[in-house]
Amino acid sequence: MLLAVDVGNTNIVLGLFKEDELIQNWRISTDKSKTADEIGMLINQLFAYNHLDLSMVTDVIISSVVPSIMYSLQHMASKYCGSEAIVIGPGIKTGINVKYDNPKQVGADRIVNAVAGFKKYGGPLIIVDFGTATTFCAINEKNEYLGGTIAPGIKISSDALYQNAAKLTKVELVKPDRVICKNTNESIQSGVILGYVGLVEYIVKRMKKELNAPDAKVIATGGLAYMISEESECIDVIDRMLTLEGLLYIYKMNKGKK
Repeated sequence: MLLAVDVGNTNIVLGLFKEDELIQNWRISTDKSKTADEIGMLINQLFAYNHLDLSMVTDVIISSVVPSIMYSLQHMASKYCGSEAIVIGPGIKTGINVKYDNPKQVGADRIVNAVAGFKKYGGPLIIVDFGTATTFCAINEKNEYLGGTIAPGIKISSDALYQNAAKLTKVELVKPDRVICKNTNESIQSGVILGYVGLVEYIVKRMKKELNAPDAKVIATGGLAYMISEESECIDVIDRMLTLEGLLYIYKMNKGKK
């Protein structure tokens, strides 16, 4: 079986594949201080809770935007799974042509999303990933990754408001019923969440114009995709497992190359 690991700044998402089927997935906090043994024991506990055995894993593939945790993850793969992990980066086949000025600057998660997005939905395509940062990626009909936009994530924006405005409190990220709000908490929720809907719709509109593709499909992924998609009229599909599936596709391209 394949263990796919997507490391973000806030969370690590794990997916267990049996051939082409995602049979289980988990989300844990990203902790750069954890050792390989601590990560291995945590994953072992997750497996055991779901009546799975970590020894079932034969291969590991990792996508990460947190370089400082990579040693622990790779050592964990070697010690607990008996596998040298495939790591998304230079030298790994992805099947996509990256048109960024410096392709090495593109986050691994964005490339993995693009691979899965094009394979599942074709192009032209816009992928919006609601993570620690909100990223927008454009892929054309030739399977070329053209670039995109990076905005602060919803939680980052909410936390910054709380930390930098003396009289504003920290609020739960839930969608309010109105924009003309009667109290401070709802006013913040409206500004952060519904304000993000406006951000998403405007950037998608501009991307479609620059792609010259008014009918480009828009895919949303990431932890807060559902919350924004409920209010947005520009998102066509919510695909929470897009990154994990992208890791599966890339694994198949690089199987045996470690």
